[in-house]
Amino acid sequence: MDISAAAFDQARFAMTSTSNLPTANTGKTSAGTTLKPAQVKKAAEDFEAFFIAQFVETMMNGIKTDGPFGGGNAEGIYRSMMAQEYGKSIAASGGLGIADSVQKAMIQMQENAQ
Repeated sequence: MDISAAAFDQARFAMTSTSNLPTANTGKTSAGTTLKPAQVKKAAEDFEAFFIAQFVETMMNGIKTDGPFGGGNAEGIYRSMMAQEYGKSIAASGGLGIADSVQKAMIQMQENAQ
């Protein structure tokens, strides 16, 4: 999957600006506390939603727009927003199972750090 530079920057910003995600070295948050199960589940679901949104956005890139309201810069913005909402919706309804794997890995990482 080809991820655009803007999507990569968005993911990097989300990871670096969120203090409730565990750090790579310790498995604890930047405040030094372990995450609650609900926080781990939310972080895993947010990751899956972003991942799915990237697939949806890639699929939408192949759809041609025509007609009186087709095309333009605004459409690109709204398509991106719609892809993000589709990703959130799909992840919230069970998704692809990525969130479960991420959640297990995050819990294991916290257990190993203790």
